[in-house]
Order: sequence, then C-alpha cells, then structure tokens
Amino acid sequence: MENDVLENIWNSQDDKTISNPVAIISKAKVQRRRQFWSVLIMSLTVAILIAYTLFISPNQWNNFTLGLSLMILSLVFRIVLELRTIYLKEAKLVTLDSKSYKSYLKKHYKLRFWIHYLITPICLALYIYGFYLLLPYFKREFSEGFYLYLLISGFGSIAVIIGIIIHSIRKEIRFFDKLRQN
Repeated sequence: MENDVLENIWNSQDDKTISNPVAIISKAKVQRRRQFWSVLIMSLTVAILIAYTLFISPNQWNNFTLGLSLMILSLVFRIVLELRTIYLKEAKLVTLDSKSYKSYLKKHYKLRFWIHYLITPICLALYIYGFYLLLPYFKREFSEGFYLYLLISGFGSIAVIIGIIIHSIRKEIRFFDKLRQN
C-alpha cells in the first residue's frame, strides 16, 4: 500500500520541478545515511559514557557524576531531536505532493537552523562543561602522561566535532538556499 501511495505522489508531481528522479533519490539516501551515522556515533558515545559511569563512578553524587550526567543528557537530547526530525521529514514525504513537500522542507530547514544555532550550542556547552568537571578527578586518578592524553584527545575530539557541526550547517544552508531559489 505504501508503494502505491508513493507512486501516486511521484506521478502527480510536475515534470518541471524534478529533473532527475534517480539523482534526487540518491541524494536523499546519502543524506539519510549521514544522519544515521551521526546518530550512531552519538549513541555509541552515550553507551561508553554510561558504561564508564556504572563501572567507575562513585556511589555518591559529586561533580564527577554531575559531569558525566551532563555529557550523557546533552547527547541523548541531541539524539532524540535528530531522530525526531528524520522521521518527521520521512512521514511528510509520504503524505505530501511535491509542492507541499517543498514548502514543508523550507519550514523543516528553518527549524533545523534553530536547532543548529540555539540547541546544538547549548548541548555542546553542557557537554564541554561536563568534561571540564571530570578533569580534576582524571588528574587525581591517572598518571600525568595519561591525563595529558585525556586532555589532548578530549578537547581535540570536541574540536573535530565542532568542525563537523559547522560543515553540516554550511551544507544545510547551501541546500536551503537552492531550495529557496527554485
């Protein structure tokens, strides 16, 4: 039944708005794959942080558990938000015609800009603050060399993540600009 709905929607579209359906489908699959990879990476990070919390964390509440909790909660919130936007966009694709879907996509990418420019920096700041709260415990528990490794790899990976986020935002801005021009 879903294939019939998709086929009817596809056939009802204007030929002028779609120049190459295979290219559009291919681009959509690549974008979806990238989104799932980012969700997978964030999920693995959450799993590692939870395992570390359960294995290492003291039984009482302190800055160490607060730091780990902030890191975990910021990533979980971002994962839920990402999955929600992925599935909401897919649900709209199945139910809307091409013109309505294009209008929806414009709203979708405006929402994504709010996510990128407001929510993502807040989540990132909470994650960095949580990591910062862990540093005194790392310094006390680990050797100086390993602590230095944790500092470099921790802040280095945060810098790489920020770079990836900036790259993703720029790609979405370019796509949104192309969408507005058509």
